Amino acid sequence: MKDGIHPNYRDVVFVDQSNGFQFVTRSTVQTKETIDIDGKTLPLVKLETTSESHPFYTGTQKSIDNLGGRVEKFRNKFAQFKK
Repeated sequence: MKDGIHPNYRDVVFVDQSNGFQFVTRSTVQTKETIDIDGKTLPLVKLETTSESHPFYTGTQKSIDNLGGRVEKFRNKFAQFKK
């Protein structure tokens, strides 16, 4: 590989701001913030949501089809007139 043309690939800490969940992975993301973990100073990236807080991954997602919207109420009301 040529020197000086590849991005800096290193360990980075990602933190979910909604619940404080943090994980370390390797990335090339640029950031100005750092955090000390296990005696190492690592770059810090703050995220609004991760798999620990997103409703799809936590199982708290609600389906619109099951909430009984206007169309569902109409279908239920006129189901008796179905041929």
